[in-house]
Amino acid sequence: MSPDLALHKALLDHLRADPDLVPLLGDPPRVHDQPPAEPAWPLVLLGRAETRPWGGLDGEGVEHALTLTCLSRFDGAEEAKAIVAAIRARLHGAALTLDGHRLVNQRVTYADVFRAADSRLVQGILRVRAVTEPA
Repeated sequence: MSPDLALHKALLDHLRADPDLVPLLGDPPRVHDQPPAEPAWPLVLLGRAETRPWGGLDGEGVEHALTLTCLSRFDGAEEAKAIVAAIRARLHGAALTLDGHRLVNQRVTYADVFRAADSRLVQGILRVRAVTEPA
């Protein structure tokens, strides 16, 4: 399995299995890698995923930049802010288990909450930086 796919799967599994996200995102937590045809609100999407080679002993590591988007139709930004804060707490420094790779580190590097062009929709954006290397 490629390092980006291994990280993608581990991150989704980690968030979907988190009981603390149930009050915010439903049971099981609505965390998707593609928008559902008929979405239930609120939800989180794992979107853009950038990768680049990273040093390490043999130069075989990979640096990942992932973007997660929270979408809320709550009247105001309160719900999106709560979800962004909860996901940040669960991902920043999380020790994820990856198939065939080792997670060197993982940090949430950015978060933002704002009203989208569709004035009913509030978005929360999180950016995660992770470094992996072969196991």
